[in-house]
Order: sequence, then structure tokens, then C-alpha cells
Amino acid sequence: MADEVLFEFLHMEMVSHVYKEQQSNKGEMDNKVAICISILEGMGFRVGQGLIERLTKDSPSFKDELDIMKFICKDFWTYVFRRQVDNLRTNHQYLAYSCGVVRGALSNLGLDSVVTAEVSLMPSCKFQVVIQKL
Repeated sequence: MADEVLFEFLHMEMVSHVYKEQQSNKGEMDNKVAICISILEGMGFRVGQGLIERLTKDSPSFKDELDIMKFICKDFWTYVFRRQVDNLRTNHQYLAYSCGVVRGALSNLGLDSVVTAEVSLMPSCKFQVVIQKL
């Protein structure tokens, strides 16, 4: 329980810090928001890469994309968000860090993806993962 509160405070401070840093820079507001989203998504990406390395170090290789997505939805999601995923679909800027975490994890498992999220009804959100075919 305390871990969740600490993560929420850390997340709020990261978002606040990135946005305050961009406020001091010159430029259009739309551009600043896009930069903030990009920074937060990049931070999440790196965290997702590290987490997936730790979680899969003793696991056998995955057979295909479906096995990877099952692992992400069951094990990885439960580890990161403390609950299983109900459905994956969606699009929102404050969720950039979380989208980056998922995208980083998939990247380290060999899948290029686009991850978006949307808050439709608090406190839930919807994520959409689109696997990029090479």
C-alpha cells in the first residue's frame, strides 16, 4: 500500500518537474506540451526496458507476439499497476510515462509498438497497443 502512494507522489513530481522546466523555455504552448509528453514517455520507456529485463531474466523465450502480449497483460501489468488488465484499447497526455513503460517493455521483448492511453472515467484508463509490423 505504501509503495503505491510513493509511486504516485514520484509520478506527480516527475510530471510537475518536466512541465515547470518547459515553462521557463521560450516557445509556443503546444510545442511545450509536446516536448513534455515526449520527455515523460522517454523516461517511462527506459523504466519499462529495465523492468522487463528483471521480470524475464529467468523466463524461457516467448513463442510469438500473442505470448508476449499475454505476459504483458497478466504478469507485467500486475507487477507495475497492481492489477490485471481488463482490456487494451485508446489516447491522453498525463499518461505518457505509463505508455512509455509499456512501450519500453515491449521494445525489450523485440516488439516495436505505439502505446496510447485515455482516461474516460476516473479512476480507470484505457491503453491501446499497436504492434508495428516490420
